[in-house]
Amino acid sequence: MEGLISISEVNSMNDERFEWVFRNVIELCSEAAAHVKHMRPFKDVTDLCAAFSKYLNEVSYEAAQVELTQESASEQHSAGLSDLSNAQKAIIDSSNKRYKEKFGFPFIICARENKVQSIIDGLNLRYGNTRDEEINIGINEVKKICKLRILDIVKNE
Repeated sequence: MEGLISISEVNSMNDERFEWVFRNVIELCSEAAAHVKHMRPFKDVTDLCAAFSKYLNEVSYEAAQVELTQESASEQHSAGLSDLSNAQKAIIDSSNKRYKEKFGFPFIICARENKVQSIIDGLNLRYGNTRDEEINIGINEVKKICKLRILDIVKNE
């Protein structure tokens, strides 16, 4: 997609185009775009972000059970996760495995708002949380990721 689109363009898209454009603002959850398209028209990009956030509030934590997309790979690269030392990679890999074994889902953090050390610290700190706390934190992190991805698509006018 070339350049940012306006909120009026978002509101006037046909349903199929809307679903395609917003298919990955929540990782591999095109159902979100299918749901949110019915909430149009949006006043502004904040209203659009709120609609996706509302969707996340209403779905179960399974929505956070995701694989890595091109968007995530790019976000992880910006956080420095593609340039890890062997020691950092070993720490993150073992911490991720331990986290997933405890909670039953992957560690979620908004990589664009963090760097390597804060991600490692987050993995260690959050391991002490309860499963319910981690579900809530994970959903809030997905909301941050979603908002940043929407702002990559839609002009903030």
